[in-house]
Amino acid sequence: MITAELDSPGDVGEADATRLQEQVIAFIRAFGLLRPDATPCGRSLSVSEAHALLELSLGEGLSQGALGRRLRLEKSTVSRLVGQLQGHGWVERSRHLADGRVILLRLTATGQRVAAEVAAARSAHYAGLIERIPVAERDAVVRAFQVLVQALEEPTPDAA
Repeated sequence: MITAELDSPGDVGEADATRLQEQVIAFIRAFGLLRPDATPCGRSLSVSEAHALLELSLGEGLSQGALGRRLRLEKSTVSRLVGQLQGHGWVERSRHLADGRVILLRLTATGQRVAAEVAAARSAHYAGLIERIPVAERDAVVRAFQVLVQALEEPTPDAA
C-alpha cells in the first residue's frame, strides 16, 4: 500500500494524469524499451529474454510456471520465450524428479555465460545512469520508482 495519501480519492486532476503519462512515455522511449531487438543495456536480445536470464541465473532451476509468475507473463508467452532461449542454446528443460508434470528450466553453460555478460552490462548501464543523476536527487528518483511500482501493483477499484 502506498503510504503517501491523496487529499481525497477523487482528487486526481486531468493535468496530473497527463503529466504522468507524458513522462512515462518519454521514459519508455529514452530507456529504449521500444527496441525489441536489444535490451536497454545494449545487448542484442529482447527485454523478455534478458529478464528470463536474470531470473534463471538466481537459482538452481525454475519451473515454467514460476518463471511466468516472476515475469508476469501468460503461460503461452512463457512457453514461446523458453523455446527461444532453448533455441539459442541458453536453457535446457527437464522434468521435475518429484512431479513429472512440472518442467524445470536451467541455464546451460552458454546460458550462464550470456546471463553473466548481460548482468555485467546491466550493472555498467545503471552505474552510468545513476552518475548522470545529481547526487541530491538520487534517493528521490529511486523512491519515485518505488511508489510507481507500488501503484501499479495495487488492484484498481474496478478490479475489486
